[in-house]
Amino acid sequence: MQKYKLWIILALIVGAFIVLLVWLAPSQSTAQTTTAAKTVQSQAPSTSAQPLTQTQEQTLNSQSQQDTQINCQLQLDASNHLIVNEQTRNCFEYFISQYGEKELPQIDRDFKAYLQQNYTAPALAQISDLWQRYVDYRGKMGTLNSSNLSEDDPKYYESIFSNMQNLRKQLFSNYEIEGLFGIEDTYNEYTLKRMAVMADKRLTEVEKAQKLKALFEQLPSDWKENVEQLNKLEDLRKLTAAIKAREGSSAEIQQMRMNLVGPEVTQRLENLDKQRSEWKDKVGNYLSARDSIVKSGMSEDTKQKAVQQLRDQYFEKKQEQLRLSTFESVHDQGGKLPFFE
Repeated sequence: MQKYKLWIILALIVGAFIVLLVWLAPSQSTAQTTTAAKTVQSQAPSTSAQPLTQTQEQTLNSQSQQDTQINCQLQLDASNHLIVNEQTRNCFEYFISQYGEKELPQIDRDFKAYLQQNYTAPALAQISDLWQRYVDYRGKMGTLNSSNLSEDDPKYYESIFSNMQNLRKQLFSNYEIEGLFGIEDTYNEYTLKRMAVMADKRLTEVEKAQKLKALFEQLPSDWKENVEQLNKLEDLRKLTAAIKAREGSSAEIQQMRMNLVGPEVTQRLENLDKQRSEWKDKVGNYLSARDSIVKSGMSEDTKQKAVQQLRDQYFEKKQEQLRLSTFESVHDQGGKLPFFE
């Protein structure tokens, strides 16, 4: 579930940066809830209305959602007031995601019909009012811009994030902002700091790795697994490529990895590097010997037999020979061999 929400966040912020991060945000249910929400008791919706039947519920879903239940797990306190948290936002987004299959006015009518069937005062009025402001917010997000900054500049995303926060302050209370966007904002700030480190030309790759590790350690413990999966491989790839591009030493690569992922992962990466190097050498030697056979004056039948004998000599495993066919094809077409760099 957390991975799904993390992909939501990343979609929001890079979509003009905003879309990507909404898809990547971790679940509010796994992080610290707001102070206001802590002081009240959560319970199921209090209502004297009859719950929607399956047929009624299907009429509120878009065609692509016919096999799903309405994802609205709104929480109320003991006084029947709405607790604003990520479940609130998920409920709103469930209906908004129907846009394209339904027009916005129809989505609005469907959502209000759902509220009438499931909630009573005062929660009913609170949810309806917050829904209207959230729909307004989602519409205005598309107008956000970052002046004339390049998308390669971290300040481009900092500008969008700042504009997004200012827009929220115009439409929501501090309590509502924390409930709807608190976890997303923490992740946005982490992402912006990470981008700034990667773009800082004053730092060496080793120093960047050290700072990235420090940023990672500041994250809540229940986020780390998801963030590690999403970011560390990319950080390793970029920093390793940067060291190789300036012809840095293997010792620098090792120290960068030690700073970023620790000694155990560094050792595994070095073992993998060795295996890749051995494979690269073996493929290169084989293709060179194969070229000699292909360019010789032997008959085609003799060439084919000689190449197969050579292939069997270099690559005893059938799996390796199957993999080798890709390299042979690219080599014969004059392309760059698909080695992992």
